[in-house]
Amino acid sequence: MSKFIEHQNWRYATKKFDSTKKITDEDLNILKEAIRLSSSSYGLQPYKILIVEDPELRAKIQPAAWGQSQIVDASHLFIFANIINLGDEEIDTYITNIAETRGIPAENIQGYGDFMKSKITTLPEDDKNNWTSKQTYLALGNLLNAAAELKIDATPMEGFEPEKINEILGLTEKGLNASLIATVGYRHEEDATQHNKKVRKSKEELFINL
Repeated sequence: MSKFIEHQNWRYATKKFDSTKKITDEDLNILKEAIRLSSSSYGLQPYKILIVEDPELRAKIQPAAWGQSQIVDASHLFIFANIINLGDEEIDTYITNIAETRGIPAENIQGYGDFMKSKITTLPEDDKNNWTSKQTYLALGNLLNAAAELKIDATPMEGFEPEKINEILGLTEKGLNASLIATVGYRHEEDATQHNKKVRKSKEELFINL
């Protein structure tokens, strides 16, 4: 069995974290780099990731996440926030980044920027926000896989009220919206969920060969 598949069999959505165990700075940096290197449409990365460690702030967030204990007990709380009403400015910044990173004149790739603008910024705002929100799921996938490789538990969570999270963290004023949450840390020995067999569809049921 490949190491990757072994790690996927090991991981599960942890229900109870050990609040006494913390992720090392070294491992945290690996998780952040995994998120940074994630794929995204056009490579645009239309989101920000907030990493919340402050206990008081997490206690304020917990009621907006249906009171789930993972919010306060996990080592770190990751909030994936998509950019609201993404526009020309974000695309221009990305074009500049490409030019500087690859050492090429920005005007040489201005056509690529114009193409992105024609496909993205012309969309209705709701459609743009839906698209940028979907991009956060790609970044979340990288976090989950990297955490499993490090034997760090990570629980993706959609059970929260975005409007309340946005208000607590002042995200709307920053042009952001809470799209996804992931609690990251180490499973508690009393978390019975870790002993459950993983339930997935069979290959025959899941895949269709054409």
